[in-house]
Amino acid sequence: MKKSKPGRLGMLPKRYKFILNPYVDLRLSTCPKCERLTYPRKFPLFIHVGGTDPSYFSAILGKTCKYCPKCEIIMAHKDELDPLIEEQRAIVAPALTNKEYLVMGTVELKFWKKSLTEPQGRDEVLQHTAQFKDHLTLHYRPAGWYRDDED
Repeated sequence: MKKSKPGRLGMLPKRYKFILNPYVDLRLSTCPKCERLTYPRKFPLFIHVGGTDPSYFSAILGKTCKYCPKCEIIMAHKDELDPLIEEQRAIVAPALTNKEYLVMGTVELKFWKKSLTEPQGRDEVLQHTAQFKDHLTLHYRPAGWYRDDED
């Protein structure tokens, strides 16, 4: 079995950029970088839940996200992801008190489909995982009237 490079998750080359949209009233129908239309696409996301809590766990969730093929940016909405992760947390680690999570990368589609029927070990999952190239931050200011001295 190959080892991944230090400071890197998974064996596959880094792929995609990722945005977690925290705004409920912003749906990202256009890419925030190139302003082209985004498209729905299903991605198996590798998610680390629990931070440094000893009862942490990792999950692979198949989630339909907005995607910009030109910029290779995956955009997930936090309000859609939160209930799915909470459901997994309640099943896998009900004692886990830290509800923070980090979407770390994607898993190969074929491997994810196989893992739905045949449970896979952590090392096997990491063999088929690609870390994100970058996590981007979304800044949004609702439309409206603002004073000149307001940021």
